[in-house]
Amino acid sequence: MKLYTYFRSSAAYRVRIALNLKGIAYDAVPVHLLRNGGEQLGEAYRAINPAALVPALDDGGNIFSQSLAVIEYLEETHPQTPLLPATPAERARVRALALTVAADTHPLGNLRVLKYLTGQLGVSEEVKLDWQQHWLRTGLATLESLLAGDPRTGRYSHGDTPGLADCCLVPQVFGAQRFGVDMAPYPVIMRIHAACEALPAFQQAHPSRQPDAE
Repeated sequence: MKLYTYFRSSAAYRVRIALNLKGIAYDAVPVHLLRNGGEQLGEAYRAINPAALVPALDDGGNIFSQSLAVIEYLEETHPQTPLLPATPAERARVRALALTVAADTHPLGNLRVLKYLTGQLGVSEEVKLDWQQHWLRTGLATLESLLAGDPRTGRYSHGDTPGLADCCLVPQVFGAQRFGVDMAPYPVIMRIHAACEALPAFQQAHPSRQPDAE
């Protein structure tokens, strides 16, 4: 199994956590999103993933993209150490938490969006950072409310076992901290983040531990 990844990509970070939680061995294939204008934009990588995004997972020649789809594939093909809970209602809740990050928050700070802001729209670096921080705070506030207001939140986002929502939460916190967001207004998120960061599966997935880390 090969994972096309970039050390700072939040989406690839999610999949690395999921692979580690499930104990699935894989080979990391770095795709540098900045070098030479972005290796993901070259013909070689576009042949693997036409969307020119990371991650992409190659499992015996079958290639899958979109981080949550990849994690759901792993969930179905490697059901040991499940990342989704048992009942439909609980699974819907966990997916909603994950999508609050992966669909509502992360895309607005994606590299290609930021490059469009500074390139085609000509905004300053200061305005770009304000954009990033605004949408990060908006998404984190939503996630905090969902977690704090639900008794199903436990040591982790859902109960006392790490799962899909935590695979999304931890990389989002990394991104927010990287761009200077004050995390004090999100105590439940940070409590869960600390619990996750104590686990080897999360530690080994951290950007600083990747072969392409700079």
